Amino acid sequence: MCLLSLIDEEASYGYEMVSKLRERGLDLASEGSIYPLLSRLQKQGLIEGYLVQSSEGPARKYYRMSADGRRTLELWRTEWRDFATSVDAVLNGAGR
Repeated sequence: MCLLSLIDEEASYGYEMVSKLRERGLDLASEGSIYPLLSRLQKQGLIEGYLVQSSEGPARKYYRMSADGRRTLELWRTEWRDFATSVDAVLNGAGR
């Protein structure tokens, strides 16, 4: 969900996504962990990959959202908000 959200903001390549996640406090992600996820998201048709030439070395594979990816992200965001609300209710002792 976090990768789709980043890609929805702007097309990005793998290392760039890892950096953005870390900047936002998600230090768990590494390049080695996100590439299999990106591959899976691409196979599911949620993102599209394309190569962009780089002046700093070999071409980079960028990822952009597909229409299915945007619909899926909106669904996941709704599910996450519902889940987070329920967890907050438990943690804050609602119903005592």
